[in-house]
Amino acid sequence: MLEPKTLPSPADPVLARAEELDVLDAILPFARRDQLATLLTDEDVATLKHLAKEGMGENTLRALASDLGYLEAWCELATGFPLPWPAPESLLLKFVAHHLWDPVERADDPSHGMPAEIETGLRAQGLLRAHGPHAPDTVRRRLTSWSILTRWRGLRGSFSAPSLKTALRLAVRAGGRPRQRKSKRSVTGDVLAKLLAACSNDRLVDSRDRALLLTAFASGGRRRSEIASLRIEDLVDEEPVHADPKNPASPLLPCLTINLGRTKTTAAEDRAHVILIGRPVEALKRWIGEAKIESGPVFRRIDQWGNVDRRALTPQSVNLIVKSRCKQAGLDPEMFSAHGLRSGYLTEAANRGVPLQEAMQQSLHKSVAQAASYYNNAERKNGRAARLMM
Repeated sequence: MLEPKTLPSPADPVLARAEELDVLDAILPFARRDQLATLLTDEDVATLKHLAKEGMGENTLRALASDLGYLEAWCELATGFPLPWPAPESLLLKFVAHHLWDPVERADDPSHGMPAEIETGLRAQGLLRAHGPHAPDTVRRRLTSWSILTRWRGLRGSFSAPSLKTALRLAVRAGGRPRQRKSKRSVTGDVLAKLLAACSNDRLVDSRDRALLLTAFASGGRRRSEIASLRIEDLVDEEPVHADPKNPASPLLPCLTINLGRTKTTAAEDRAHVILIGRPVEALKRWIGEAKIESGPVFRRIDQWGNVDRRALTPQSVNLIVKSRCKQAGLDPEMFSAHGLRSGYLTEAANRGVPLQEAMQQSLHKSVAQAASYYNNAERKNGRAARLMM
């Protein structure tokens, strides 16, 4: 007689959380499911499910889950307790002190920065790999995630406290770590021309990559996640427009609207869209026609035999395409990434005299200061002040 199977005990909180996380298997990186179930609390899992239900973007939700897992692990090691909600100001300051510190001071004082036992514990869980202080952007991102999750729980934290802002500023200054660009060089118009030339063959993969590069650049420098998630249903044909809007006798160019929905910088009620005109539209339609795509993802994987997959490219694949085409064009792939298309769009717009506000309508930058930095660099390079000793 067969013994009845023993069912997992519903009293096991880790197993219960793992089963709850199964609901988010299309969003979260489930190679880490069991680890997240161990790190997160029941309330954390409930918050993530609520965010998914409310339409939180998939990439944002993945980042929040990852940051939340790290914060819970760090807090448990640093205090012996789960992450409190809302976090007291002292805990936020401790987080900054543990992650942004001065390597020179650490050499003289081993107690400076993150305590050794906490560092060892995080490494043992695979949550800490780099040596030395964290990148300031990583610390700011995790604090932002912490703040977002606090607000979604209906609570108010101390993330705007003057002491925290001061601690961040002083810690970054003391660390002396230079700000790292997402792409060391921008993919400006001249660079883009070289990448397109590398896609000049008649293979299907060349058609796809040409359409991808032109679409990503001309649509305002779209993020790799936005390009990877683009679907046929997001494209809307518009009436052709004149090459010169002021000259009704100028040639007509194809035009379409790309509905981006919710992006990294838009709110849930916003429905972001951008316009494509001319050559990018032609390249995009050529790829869609050659690949015989009628619905679903626009940019898809192509196997070694030239068969188009039903699955979309991943954001990582978009980045690899940029680097691969850079190598084929004789450029150093280490100097470029997919984000270079975004910075390159604004740099090129500045070089061509496009007003900042007009460029931002296409790039969908929310921060004028961030977008203006590309314009300031272009104006300085084109100005007379740096040419006094020519």
